Amino acid sequence: MCGRYVSARSPQELAPLFHVPDVPAKETLAPNWNVAPTDDVWAVLERAPRGQRSSDVVVERELRPLRWGLVPSWAKDVRIGARMINARVETVHEKPAFRSAFGRRRCLLPADGFYEWQQTKDPGTGKVRKQPYFIHPEDDQVMALAGLYEYWRDPAVKDDDDPAAWLMTCTIITTEATDAAGRVHPRMPLALTPEHYDDWLDPTHQNADRLRDLLGRPADGHLDARPVSTAVNNVRNNGPQLLDESA
Repeated sequence: MCGRYVSARSPQELAPLFHVPDVPAKETLAPNWNVAPTDDVWAVLERAPRGQRSSDVVVERELRPLRWGLVPSWAKDVRIGARMINARVETVHEKPAFRSAFGRRRCLLPADGFYEWQQTKDPGTGKVRKQPYFIHPEDDQVMALAGLYEYWRDPAVKDDDDPAAWLMTCTIITTEATDAAGRVHPRMPLALTPEHYDDWLDPTHQNADRLRDLLGRPADGHLDARPVSTAVNNVRNNGPQLLDESA
C-alpha cells in the first residue's frame, strides 16, 4: 500500500513537468514531507469546462489540490475516504468505489517519493519495531503516481454553484512492489512514464483494456530505499529533515 508520501515541489516546478498551461493563482499548498490520508495534495487532471456540451468537448489540463482518500459519489459520509487512499491495480476497474472514476476521472499525483515500513527486531532486546524507509527514484526526478479522482456532493449545501457543495477527492493505484521497494513492502504506488501521461489523463479514453495496459507497464525506474527517522511515524512531524538517513 501507500500510506504516506512526499510532495515538496511548488506548482511553479510541477506545471511545466506535466505540461499544465496555467499555474494555480489562488490555490496553493505548502511543501509536505509527510503527506497523510485526508491531506490536500497536488493532482494533474484533464476535464471539460463546466457547461460545455459533450459533443464539443475540449478538455483542459489542470494542476489543482484534491483531498487524498477517495469519497465515492454515492457515499453518505465523507469519512469513508480515509479507507480509500489506495486502489489495487488488479481490481480497480471493477470495484464499485473506483469503477466509474477509472472510466473517465483519472489523474496523476506528483510525488518526490513515498514511505514504507518494515518490521525489524532489536538484536539486544528482541523487541519488534517498525522501521520507516524513504523510497524514491535514484535520479530524484518527480514520480507521477497513477490516481483516480471523484466528486462528492455535500447534501448540506443547497446551492450547486456554491464551491462548498462539491468535494474532490483522489486515490493512488498500487501494484506489486519491484526494485528496492520490494525489499521493504510487497506493494507500492504505481508510477507512469511521461509517454503515457496523455493517454492516462484523457477523459475521452474509456477503453478499460487499453487503460489497464498502461498500468501493466509501470515506471519501475531504479528506486532507492533508505532508512529514515521514526519521527515520520507521527503525522504532526514535517520538514526536509524527515528524509535524512538514519543510522
